Amino acid sequence: MERINIHKGISVKALLDSGAIGLFISKKCAEMGGFKLMKLKTPIVVRNVNDTENSRGAILHEIKVNLYFKGHVERVRIDMCNLGKTEVILGIPWL
Repeated sequence: MERINIHKGISVKALLDSGAIGLFISKKCAEMGGFKLMKLKTPIVVRNVNDTENSRGAILHEIKVNLYFKGHVERVRIDMCNLGKTEVILGIPWL
């Protein structure tokens, strides 16, 4: 992942999850990477697999990054939320 404003990259461990609807980064990883947080106009309620509301709260911020993987680069928006020990989840974003 690369910070857009200064083009400084960091390596992260990402979980590929075809069942996830979006791209997510942990609050800890975003802060350690020095990413610029952008507040969402409308918070996103996080739901668990059993359709209950997640106790860790709604998504309030996102970041924009250049994402690199094996020669491929793409500029993406990633929602920041509490992911526990996982740094990044790469799912399939809504179009």
